[in-house]
Amino acid sequence: MPIRPLPDTLVNQIAAGEVVERPASVVKELVENALDAGATRIDIDLEEGGVRLIRIRDDGGGIAPEELPLAVARHATSKIASLDDLEGVTTLGFRGEALPSIASVSRFALTSRRNGDERGATLPVDGGRLGDVAPKAHPQGTTVEVRDLFYNVPARRKFLRAERTELGHIEEWLRTLALARPDVELRLSHNGKASRRYRGDAGAETAERIAETLGDEFSKHALRIEHAAAGLALHGWIAQPAYSRASADQQYLYVNGRSVRDRSVAHAVKQAYADVLFHGRQPAYVLFLELDPRRVDVNVHPAKHEVRFRDARLIHDFVYRTLHDALAQTRAGGAPDALPSQAAASASANSDYAAQAWPSQQRQSPLAFRVDEARADYAALYGQPAPVAQFQALPQANDGETPPLGYAIAQLHGIFILSETADGLIVVDMHAAHERIGYEKLKAAHDGSGLSTQPLLVPQSVAVSEREADVAERETATLAELGFEITRSGPQTLTLRSVPALLAHGDTEALLRDVLADLREHGESRRIAAARDELLSTMACHGAVRAHRRLSIPEMNALLREMEATERSGQCNHGRPTWARFSLAEIDRWFLRGR
Repeated sequence: MPIRPLPDTLVNQIAAGEVVERPASVVKELVENALDAGATRIDIDLEEGGVRLIRIRDDGGGIAPEELPLAVARHATSKIASLDDLEGVTTLGFRGEALPSIASVSRFALTSRRNGDERGATLPVDGGRLGDVAPKAHPQGTTVEVRDLFYNVPARRKFLRAERTELGHIEEWLRTLALARPDVELRLSHNGKASRRYRGDAGAETAERIAETLGDEFSKHALRIEHAAAGLALHGWIAQPAYSRASADQQYLYVNGRSVRDRSVAHAVKQAYADVLFHGRQPAYVLFLELDPRRVDVNVHPAKHEVRFRDARLIHDFVYRTLHDALAQTRAGGAPDALPSQAAASASANSDYAAQAWPSQQRQSPLAFRVDEARADYAALYGQPAPVAQFQALPQANDGETPPLGYAIAQLHGIFILSETADGLIVVDMHAAHERIGYEKLKAAHDGSGLSTQPLLVPQSVAVSEREADVAERETATLAELGFEITRSGPQTLTLRSVPALLAHGDTEALLRDVLADLREHGESRRIAAARDELLSTMACHGAVRAHRRLSIPEMNALLREMEATERSGQCNHGRPTWARFSLAEIDRWFLRGR
């Protein structure tokens, strides 16, 4: 068969295979065009999940009648004119592929009027065949009608799902957009009935839209994130660990306002939550990353779902550090921003009381149960004793202020501490809480002493792939910081001379390979820290007070005060909650009081 150019209609249909996956893809492309045109209100009318009809109406700037045929021509756009424009693009659309691709696989009509024009104009397109531009009455803005999607590509049409499924994809994408653009009013109707409406307000807080889209429970557990450094800015909301999900259905990332998926950022978020999330659970977040458009390539995916960062390693570390530090400030009992200084001040002001609060040396305090065993383990690993957890109790004088976790009043079944607060009751799982406190102390002690390495008596030869060897050679300094002394001894061979002392008795070869994989994919690795933390967590669990141990009131108060001063004390080392709050109003409802 001789080489020959493809017909324009077929070219557009091939392009449609990349751009138009389902009705939600059409809605996305058309709504993004409306936003680029400056729309403040967008109406989306659907029939049969968008298969029969998609109509998008906006109040944007509109299109001149003579430019309507250009709008449905391939690679015609008003958004870029040069490579410099493409490298710094800030609009959602820019390729000029969407309208001709959609028009080639549907019965299509484009109608528009600019502000100041006497009347609008319309252009019909049937399966890629252009009709004639004709005058038509129309308010300012643009309307795009897409009927009978894939009517002329039956192989594609048969892969569409049920009406409810296709509508669900559209609603989820609209939710994604609504989170990013609280200034735009979005109205959705399906089969002639109003389905969803997001009110637009140019001065609206995104927090209001968060509650509207993700619900009150997310809002109740959300932590505000706002941090800038190195030309990067990250803001938005992350859910506290107590609010986690079975799936990744509430994970929203925006880069310069564009909703994207990025494995590196997702990995950074996962690592930030690693110490506080229950096994198998997923974090929830809405994050907006802002950076110079020239530092990110948005033209790497046909549907623009993914981006490529020029400084991927820097961005991964920036996101991880920002969220890790924010989660570290979550302490049991109160607001993450105000609590640390308050708890620290309380502990300092009452240090003299601690000696009086503890029982005599004749009997070992339950809070010190198995601490000696943990000290011995720690000494074997680091050659120095671990710090014994010492709780500083707060006097129960009526000074007009109740601490965040209140004052202990009883112990329930030797497992839970009951504490009275100004507005209700706090219940604390004493083992889980003490486990977190001990764990954080062990981590702090290890971090303070620095990472120690253990030289191998006989250097170990490690067989790796050539790509892994390249990474090891390039990242020699990083590996040394992690405790590995490595030299490359062949195209696919490394020589290992020292390893992290804490992990010397484990499978260091497998750990090294995992670290190399992380460095290759994400530019950094927390495998060493994760393995270390797992060991310290086990030690803290052994050193924590056991269930059914009776505590005195001063001992219980001492534990509460330590919780208030300890990072991440809202969860134990395994991600389970350590405490729960019940307001007086809630307790009143249990007994139908006031009814």
